[in-house]
Amino acid sequence: MKTRTFIFMLFCLFSFTIQAQIDIKGKIRDKALDRLDQKTDEGIDKALDKTEEGVTDAVKETNNENKKEETTEEDSNQNEEGEATQEGKESSKKQEEPKLQSYTKYDFVPGDKVLLFEDFSQDAIGDFPALWTTNGSGEIRTLNNYPGNWLWMNSDGNVYTLMKDLTLPDNFIIEFDMVAAPKDDDPNNSSVELTLYQGEGEFLDNALYPGTGGFHVNVMVRGWWVKGYSYNFDQMPEGETEIAPIDVNKLNHVIIWVQKRRLRIYHKGQKVLDLPTVLYTDVKYNRLRFSLWGQYGLPYITNLRITSAAPDTRSKLLTEGKLVSYGIYFDVNKDVVKPESYGALNDIAKVLNENPAVKVKIVGFTDSDGDDASNLDLSKRRAAAVKNELTKTFKIDASRLETDGKGEGNPIAPNDTPANKAQNRRVEFIKL
Repeated sequence: MKTRTFIFMLFCLFSFTIQAQIDIKGKIRDKALDRLDQKTDEGIDKALDKTEEGVTDAVKETNNENKKEETTEEDSNQNEEGEATQEGKESSKKQEEPKLQSYTKYDFVPGDKVLLFEDFSQDAIGDFPALWTTNGSGEIRTLNNYPGNWLWMNSDGNVYTLMKDLTLPDNFIIEFDMVAAPKDDDPNNSSVELTLYQGEGEFLDNALYPGTGGFHVNVMVRGWWVKGYSYNFDQMPEGETEIAPIDVNKLNHVIIWVQKRRLRIYHKGQKVLDLPTVLYTDVKYNRLRFSLWGQYGLPYITNLRITSAAPDTRSKLLTEGKLVSYGIYFDVNKDVVKPESYGALNDIAKVLNENPAVKVKIVGFTDSDGDDASNLDLSKRRAAAVKNELTKTFKIDASRLETDGKGEGNPIAPNDTPANKAQNRRVEFIKL
């Protein structure tokens, strides 16, 4: 009996020992796995924490930089009332001032006679311009970003015609400013078609090819297209390019140079199109219109100017002793030489470089708008700005250049119309 009891107790102890060993091994294994998982989680957490910290820091840094830039710009441009400070105005002005050097590819020089000028300054805001007609509607407006009065052409498919015989010569240059305003449903598109043609009778002609001959220039955000036409010929030569198209909602200065059969277009500081035989020589241009036939958007135009062919700079300066230039451009009431002036200044610089003994006086003139003292000061500052460009950009010795300003004095035309005022706004170069 005792033996059997002892054996039973020994068996139980052995079973317990085995079970304990099994449980211990399982616990060790489970504990090891738990610790491994914990270590892995900790490693992942630390890695994620560092990544998150890096991303957060980068975002904070970017935000801080953006806020700093915004704050700096706002602080420098505004006072406590939110108004633009003088420093902000000057900074903004410096950013907006164009670079003359960007127009080094310009080879056109406006003529020494203004044949037509239209800036709509004689028209009331909200009215249709008095010297124009249309088969649709339109009105004079002002723009917040650009000075002056603008003709807003706001009728799809209609034409806007200047009611004046032009009697243009074989060689002339036509220029105008355009803000290509799109429609809400097509925010990236705007265009207009300019037509010069030979016509008789009524000025309002909305035919596809008005008059007895002429040419179309399509000014578009996707490029330029030109077609010459004449009813004496079956063919209509044309040309197109996508170089330097107009920008939407920005000021575009378009220049078209006609030399008998040749037509060239300039925009954004370069010659974008040069067509030597696109025009017909039998056409005498005496009518001008803008058309929205097949065009996009509702554009604005102003500062329409036509000048005669380029003057003989050498002859007028060296032989006649005086050159009158309408090719040096300034914004209203400003003395910063605009990039479009490059061609005229380059032409003058060539003559001065070829004749190193010649000295000239640069004299600025204004029209009669504004008070006498302000006009006199403005004309002197403009003359000085021209001298600065000739010395800085074209390397003319400053000792060869004198400057003066006459303001609204010595007008060459009455200050009674936009065209006459445009003739009085000029720069003269006088040989000393």
